[in-house]
Amino acid sequence: MAAAHFKVSLSAFAFLLTLFLQVVHVHGANSFAGSNLYYAAGLSDADRTTLLSGLQSADMKVLRVWIGGQSENQKGTTITTFSDLEPDSPCDGDDSCYDDTILKLLDDFMVAANSYGVKLLITMHSYNALASNDAYGKWYGIGDFYTDSTAQSEFDARLEHILNHNHTSLGKPWKQLSDYIFGFEAENEAMIGDGQSFVEDHQQWQCDRAGTIKGQLGNNSGILVLTGGESWAAESVQSDWLSCDALDVISIHAYGTGDLSTSALKPYVQQVQSAGKKLIVEEWGACYFDTSNNDCPSGDALPTDTRNGNILNWAEQIDNAGLPWLYWEVLPNKDPHDSVDYEIGVVDDPSWSTLQQAAQAAAQVTAAFDFSEYLL
Repeated sequence: MAAAHFKVSLSAFAFLLTLFLQVVHVHGANSFAGSNLYYAAGLSDADRTTLLSGLQSADMKVLRVWIGGQSENQKGTTITTFSDLEPDSPCDGDDSCYDDTILKLLDDFMVAANSYGVKLLITMHSYNALASNDAYGKWYGIGDFYTDSTAQSEFDARLEHILNHNHTSLGKPWKQLSDYIFGFEAENEAMIGDGQSFVEDHQQWQCDRAGTIKGQLGNNSGILVLTGGESWAAESVQSDWLSCDALDVISIHAYGTGDLSTSALKPYVQQVQSAGKKLIVEEWGACYFDTSNNDCPSGDALPTDTRNGNILNWAEQIDNAGLPWLYWEVLPNKDPHDSVDYEIGVVDDPSWSTLQQAAQAAAQVTAAFDFSEYLL
């Protein structure tokens, strides 16, 4: 009996030790920072090098890019013009209909990014394009796009086309490129123009699209599936997404200063931890103007010291909640201070060294979620 009791006790001890080591592993992981640049696919070689070397110098690990048409000049950056993947109408799986130009541009970009220790988070569509009457906006509008079954089927075909795009130099489909791709999300800020109640009432749209993505990736791809965020923190974390098997990461977008405090973010951390998922602040920024931080179209320039203090403070608040973050946006050029200005340029920007400092600090913070296996 004593020997049997000893074996049981030893077995229980081994179990508890394993559990303890798992907890230490999760909570011992470091956080990270990154950035967004929706038009990154169109950068010249020189601008791409400037951007990626800047991100590397800041120890930024992820760059979020969008699949959607862009032209000529964006945020003071001269880019190669490219059309959307579906320039005129939903292609519904017809390979001859898709314009793969942007996918091929991103083929080159992701290889370059990898050499600087950066992976891409790929946003496969944006509400911004829908509201600007892209192929889906023209056919369905901003409401029916999310409720019409044909629209959903056609959009799923878009997602599948992207995931199965064969990389022009690596010779593998994107869905197998975990060394280059951090994650996929169906849409940037889905449904935001329809209001918070619409988002709450149509949570299944997000889960269904995640199911389409995960159905192509499989469960062990090494690539994450994210939500793409909403207008603010409470809208970004919906209860049904926490129970959606196909979603790995809930993305918070937050520009209101109240949402950027540690005390405001920690309850979401606890919610998401309890659901067994991950959480990231995917968009945030410090307004260049002296207007409200979440309403930043114009105004007088803030004193540089004030803006830099905001950057350090809010980044630290996010860090203290244990969350990784992606800044909106790091530019490869001097910021022209166009309307709605959160951008910080790698070139000649008095706030760039401050953002570098904040990003480097994030990499030293203990995270609430372990993303290490998805980073370079």
